[in-house]
Amino acid sequence: MPTSVSSPRWRDVLLTAVAPAIWGSTYIVTTELLPPHRPFTAALLRALPAGVLLVLVARRVPVRRDWPRVLVLGALNIGVFQALLFVAAYRLPGGLAAVLGAVQPLLVMALAWGVDGRVPARATLASAVSGIGGMAVLLLSPQTVFEPVGIAAALAGAACMAGGVWLTRRWRLDLPVLALTGWQLVVGGLMLAPLAWLADPPLPVLSRSQVLAYAYLSLAGALVSYALWFRGVARLPTVAVSSLGLLSPLTAVVLGWALLSQAMSGASLAGMAIVLASVLGVQWTASRTR
Repeated sequence: MPTSVSSPRWRDVLLTAVAPAIWGSTYIVTTELLPPHRPFTAALLRALPAGVLLVLVARRVPVRRDWPRVLVLGALNIGVFQALLFVAAYRLPGGLAAVLGAVQPLLVMALAWGVDGRVPARATLASAVSGIGGMAVLLLSPQTVFEPVGIAAALAGAACMAGGVWLTRRWRLDLPVLALTGWQLVVGGLMLAPLAWLADPPLPVLSRSQVLAYAYLSLAGALVSYALWFRGVARLPTVAVSSLGLLSPLTAVVLGWALLSQAMSGASLAGMAIVLASVLGVQWTASRTR
């Protein structure tokens, strides 16, 4: 039975948190393993194969009246979002992209407030704002390069994901999680196909590591992670789900430190502590507030 908004189960929180933790590896995989300058191809190969597999496994087709909503959700959560995500990943330092993407919980709260009339609890709002501040402390530096196209892509991507999360919870389509996830990935992948064909150069002959990188992005970064993410969207408050997205840049920082020997200062550790406290604070206050 789905968890109520007032008392989300921490097991659901932990399972949902796996998704942004996996997504945190996208930046390092993109920059270190994938062929350069092919953002739309990367997004396409991430979404479409995973979507086809899920649709075949779920064997459930949306009813006729739900197709317009599936198309909208597929565009916001997958097609447009993935395109913008990889544009930002190719153009921006991981830190700046992460900070800009961290505004997503605030956008979700703004939608809930402006459209649904749900005024966010002060503690929830404070926790979300502190999370963005902690991300800035953790990742920004005077050497950060502010590339306009990348910044616009990161902000637009955060807005798309916020709208997708909010609408997914608001509409509550009559589909199992795997079917809902699969059809969104298929719709998003089909939207990305013309962009990949027209805007990106053809793929070169791929090395074994590049094939494995694309397979990882599709199977772990889309199939597993989006299934867990939409499961969480159905069971947890929308702002609680969105705040878990802050775990994505944290994962990216840890991977950069562990695999690329990127230094972490005392300020970085303090920022990490602030972000983790923010995520926990949002989960706690959201569990106690309708």
